[in-house]
Amino acid sequence: MCGLAPSRILGALKYVGGGWEHASVRVLPTGKVEVVTGTSSHGQGHETAWSQIVADRLGVAFEDVEVLHGDTAVAPRGLDTYGSRSLTVGGMAVVKAADKVIEKARTIAAHLLEASADDLEFARGRFTVKGTDKGMGLGETAFAAFQGHNLPDGFEPSIDADATYDPVNFSFPHGTHLAAMEVDTETGAVTLRKYVCVDDVGNVVNPLIVEGQVHGGLAQGIAQALFEEAVYDENGTLVSGSFVDYLVPSAADLPSFITDRTVSASTTNDLGVKGVGEAGTIASTPAIVNGVIDAIRHLGVEDVGMPCAPQTVWRALQAASSQAASTKGDAP
Repeated sequence: MCGLAPSRILGALKYVGGGWEHASVRVLPTGKVEVVTGTSSHGQGHETAWSQIVADRLGVAFEDVEVLHGDTAVAPRGLDTYGSRSLTVGGMAVVKAADKVIEKARTIAAHLLEASADDLEFARGRFTVKGTDKGMGLGETAFAAFQGHNLPDGFEPSIDADATYDPVNFSFPHGTHLAAMEVDTETGAVTLRKYVCVDDVGNVVNPLIVEGQVHGGLAQGIAQALFEEAVYDENGTLVSGSFVDYLVPSAADLPSFITDRTVSASTTNDLGVKGVGEAGTIASTPAIVNGVIDAIRHLGVEDVGMPCAPQTVWRALQAASSQAASTKGDAP
């Protein structure tokens, strides 16, 4: 369950805030486009994905779109980035704002082309009167709005638009992750031999971003399973407060992941997208721990606490061995 958002559901769960997201799309007189989003990227590539969405929706060049975020002086409305909600909620707000821009521009284009708005078709950034070659581009309508010389009566000289989107439901990505684990029973050392995963995150805007997010999530989830631990002494003092003591894996500690996707479009939003940011973290940790336990279950080990460090695994093996010896000794 991803895309934390439906405000009514969050209210029922007694959240303080809602789950909506806000966006603005501004078409400058030059034809360039500014997108203001309440979701702030910290590495997910929103600037790229949002530009792709707007460029596709408005029929403008990708390089002519600029995404602004992360500063309340620029983007005063929004609920930020968490819960794999950025695209499913924030991206949809961008789509809704872009659609409003098109409809506002349609009114100007119909006026200047002396046609009914219902007779205009919009494709690849251009309005065309049905059945003719008569038309004008989105940038031309933006410049006409900026000039204000010839606008419909009562029309504000702008085609900029704002939108707030509150979905009716979550998105539901799914997938399967497999980890092949090897355990040295003499030392407790664990080796991740192979990792294969197939995820379904609905329609994909940018495959490279999705791949990167899956890889990053895998590294984080595997680290939780095998390396990272906050250790406190008897006085409650954190003794793993630096990266000397708190182990974070490097690329050398992880294998080359084998990843793939299936695509079933989400039915809860118009883009057909699902959350992806947490896919790797949700699946990899239990896959790794289950793999470790499965490797030594025949020796009597039923559970290993995280992280599955060599000492922890070795102690689990010793405890199972002692239990087996005790049980054998109790036998008549």
